[in-house]
Amino acid sequence: MVVQLTIARCSVDYAGRLQAHLDPGIRLIMVKADGSVLVHADGGSYKPLNWMSAPCSLTIDHDPDPELREAGVQEVWRVQHAKTADLLIISVYEVLGRHEYEFGTDPGLVKDGVEAHLQELLAAHIDTLGDGYTLVRREYPTPVGPVDILARDSQGAHVAVELKRRGGIDGVEQLTRYLELLNRDPLLAPVAGVFAAQEIKPQARTLAEDRGIRCLILDYDTLRGLSDENRLF
Repeated sequence: MVVQLTIARCSVDYAGRLQAHLDPGIRLIMVKADGSVLVHADGGSYKPLNWMSAPCSLTIDHDPDPELREAGVQEVWRVQHAKTADLLIISVYEVLGRHEYEFGTDPGLVKDGVEAHLQELLAAHIDTLGDGYTLVRREYPTPVGPVDILARDSQGAHVAVELKRRGGIDGVEQLTRYLELLNRDPLLAPVAGVFAAQEIKPQARTLAEDRGIRCLILDYDTLRGLSDENRLF
């Protein structure tokens, strides 16, 4: 699994379901082994400024149009999503460094005992989510990591569940990324989201509800006792 890292002064344009533009600046362009392309700045923690998730294709034009050349553009990267019309265009003015790294097979995320057990218990008692829910599978794969639980509601619609011991904003962002990818699959869409935790921070609840994600408080002891006294919000 080879990851390519390019540090460059570039501008970025995204066209498709939304329009976005980044003026020229020094950024890190990451091309992952699955084909995903992410543009990072020196800030903003883990979240990229813009990105294109797999499946997608990357082409690099080393001889851009004369007008772009005159403006100082050396390369034009075009990242086209395979299933939608979404297009990410990166105009590279100057390459400061390029590196490739062989990561090998990732051993995967090992969750702590309580969180892993919560997933196991909720999967075994999926009706905790609501009457008529059925389990599709645990650890449902996506290009950016596995969704803890994928289920169906009483109407047969898919629901993605992200589990945490303590639910913060990072967990909501993680589930948002999963939902964005899952909803691109016509065999799954529409996919709703449930953010489930033993404790959910107020800021995380506000963000989740603003994005249409339902919050669920889980009582670990109640789940172990096979009771139906969980609180839904």
